[in-house]
Amino acid sequence: MQQQMPDPVQYNDYEAQQDGLRVKESGNANFGQQNADKFSLGPDVQCGSHLPDPNSLTGFPVFPQGTKSSVCRLLTRDMYSDLIEKKDQFGFTFQEAIFSGCKNVDSGIGVYAGSHDSYSTFAPFFDKVIEDYHGHKKTDKHVAESPSVTLNAPDFPPDEAAMIKSTRIRVGRNLAGFPLGPAQYDP
Repeated sequence: MQQQMPDPVQYNDYEAQQDGLRVKESGNANFGQQNADKFSLGPDVQCGSHLPDPNSLTGFPVFPQGTKSSVCRLLTRDMYSDLIEKKDQFGFTFQEAIFSGCKNVDSGIGVYAGSHDSYSTFAPFFDKVIEDYHGHKKTDKHVAESPSVTLNAPDFPPDEAAMIKSTRIRVGRNLAGFPLGPAQYDP
């Protein structure tokens, strides 16, 4: 079955053509022809809402021009080639991790971890995303602070407190040994 292609759109360093993609001359090593023959992947895949499922990511994802997601900005051909055949301990694939960002090109980040193990299995990519988004490098150490020491939450003034009918506080945690939400399905 041949992949359904979207209407011709200007793509990052690629131009949609009737007969596929033609590499444009570019100094961007992430998309240049010099890397294209290096991998035994399928042809590049144009990202967009036409992608049916993670299995449709059979080649390097190419995003429409103007895409600003972390997946678009940080994923390289070398990284993709190194991670594409890996799975975390629950069988969650790299294609599944990046699929949301490839299908929804308006995503801010565009990547999901399938389990705690995804962060180490796909570390070359996740470490870059975490550093880019949070400014937290792999070598940095997290220092936990007790909320009772640093939290300043005075009571509301009586007129504001009277407007509150109910409140909800949501705390989400995952159980050790179980996958995160994106990997909780029965294939």
